[in-house]
Amino acid sequence: MRSDRIKAGPLKWLQRGFLKCSGRIQEEIDRPFIGIVNSWTDIFPGALHLDKLARAAADGVLMAGGSPMTFNTIGICDGIAMNSSGMKYSLPSRELIADCVETMVEAHGMDGIVLIPSCDKIIPGMLMAALRLNIPAIFITAGAAMAGTHQGKRYFAEDGVVPCLMDVLQGKATIEDMYKLEDNGSAGATCGSCYGMYTANSMGILTEVIGLGLPGNGTVPAPYSERTRMAKQAGIRIMDLVRDDIKPRDIVTHKSMLNAITVDMLIGCSTNTALHIPAIADAAGLTITLDDFDRISRQVPQISKLSPASFVLIEDLHRAGGISAVMKKAIDEKVFYGEEKSVTGKTINEITQDAIVYDEDIIRPFDKAFSNEGGLAVLKGNLAPEGAIIKVGGVKPEMLSYSGQAKVFNSEDEGFTAIMNNKVKPGDVIVIRYEGPKGGPGMQEMLALTIAMMIFRLDSQCALITDGRFSGASSGPVIGHVAPEAAAGGLIALIEDGDTISYNCSERTITLDVDEETIAKRRAAWVCPPPRVTSGWLARYAQLCTSTSRGAAVKADSELK
Repeated sequence: MRSDRIKAGPLKWLQRGFLKCSGRIQEEIDRPFIGIVNSWTDIFPGALHLDKLARAAADGVLMAGGSPMTFNTIGICDGIAMNSSGMKYSLPSRELIADCVETMVEAHGMDGIVLIPSCDKIIPGMLMAALRLNIPAIFITAGAAMAGTHQGKRYFAEDGVVPCLMDVLQGKATIEDMYKLEDNGSAGATCGSCYGMYTANSMGILTEVIGLGLPGNGTVPAPYSERTRMAKQAGIRIMDLVRDDIKPRDIVTHKSMLNAITVDMLIGCSTNTALHIPAIADAAGLTITLDDFDRISRQVPQISKLSPASFVLIEDLHRAGGISAVMKKAIDEKVFYGEEKSVTGKTINEITQDAIVYDEDIIRPFDKAFSNEGGLAVLKGNLAPEGAIIKVGGVKPEMLSYSGQAKVFNSEDEGFTAIMNNKVKPGDVIVIRYEGPKGGPGMQEMLALTIAMMIFRLDSQCALITDGRFSGASSGPVIGHVAPEAAAGGLIALIEDGDTISYNCSERTITLDVDEETIAKRRAAWVCPPPRVTSGWLARYAQLCTSTSRGAAVKADSELK
């Protein structure tokens, strides 16, 4: 056992003494050490119930003859940090979480791990750690929250809060009216990750697809007792994985990562998957690029469309058959590698062989898909030679191709203030720059900005282009992850007010319509602004992170070169 290095033999008397001092008996010490890697906090609903899942997982480990050892990582709620300086810490926290898990597991010689992440950056951070460590591992994610009710009908943010916010800003409603909607579940009515196809649920689903989560991991709602039972089953199953020495890299392969992108496209996941999947693959020693996203997005249709692109929620997708039904359809259409393995010991073919679609309005047949191509598109051109991402499944048809005049802002705050003060007009292309991984630093999400566009009815009359990123809850003609970013000298840094910018989603192009001579003059005169942060973790992240096209992951100096 790996744990023998800290517990076996007469020279390890002190280590055994510390373990016994924590209440463990010799019989527990003799068993395999199983880390229960939790991300519980009482700050936000996505993590509120994880202590219960951790106890269930630990019970499963005990039932199967292991010795559970629980520890916690940090966890940020993007929804709370949104539209504040705290949001700069969200994406970098993925790296801290991966490092934290690696540190705890290696320091304490654990033989296997059950990982219990909740929200946006916690899931990919733990996936990166599991693949780095490459010891037996299994995931049980938080699950989706369920919607509340208001005035006799199911209610959630897109359906109620945004219209009410518009009324409040126009003096047609009061803040007290907002409070009532908040009380009735504007962010969900239960514990769990935000209820739509936002980043947390996207990553929970993809964890199931790549084989590191049990069937149902992606869609079983957080409050269901089924999820608690699943956690217990995960605790039992990890002991089988330890006994058989089955490691994450035995399960996660290049093909399984391509499967993740395929499902991503089929159901229109968050644009943040284009950051996380390459970083996760890199942790496994694999290479996934935006070219893979582009190729697959052209090959598969979008057969499900969930909130924020519709009023369909994760609980509805679960009721319709869940991810097993989606994967079964993809296998039948020969766009999915069904022979890939999972932590169950079965292949995806075996897991999904009896899967059924119970609602074809939610999981459509391929020949009745919402669109003939996938839910995300990679745009390239002189403005984004490394690529940019748009969630085409959430864009109105008339905005899939667009050309307009640039209105340039050097931060999210500048752009948000301009929209709220009616300084952005129909026909503009809003450009938000110096918000990438290095320039932000931290590449904060811009949900508030996209909501502001909705409030002022600009989401069908303007486009938004940025080297930053968007929340999974954002929709509309918003193009993010422009690479290279402004702080790295990308062309986005040279745009001036009034320049013509064009994009075409079907042709996958994005172009700054300025002649090369003018661009050369601007580049010669360009000076990168000084760093916004010069000390602490964000400064280190800005120095060590890669481009968004490589997942914005932290690399050592030698790897960056």
